Amino acid sequence: MSAHCMLTGAQPGFGNNISHSHRRTSRRFNPNIQSKRYWLPSEGRHVRLRLSTKGIKTVDTIGVEAAVARIRARGVGV
Repeated sequence: MSAHCMLTGAQPGFGNNISHSHRRTSRRFNPNIQSKRYWLPSEGRHVRLRLSTKGIKTVDTIGVEAAVARIRARGVGV
């Protein structure tokens, strides 16, 4: 599974590990992706969303209906 947030679009960032001797090796900064299940009253079913922790807080603020509408507007299937 890819490390992408369905709502915010957060995706991995890339950079370097730098050792004490200052040698650099590639690394990846993954967003904190959680799988969370929400009840969608308009469709009468549960939906499982892969969200970053910021995305979960956004759903708590705007509601699951508005969040699913934003996700669908981004072109992601729910």
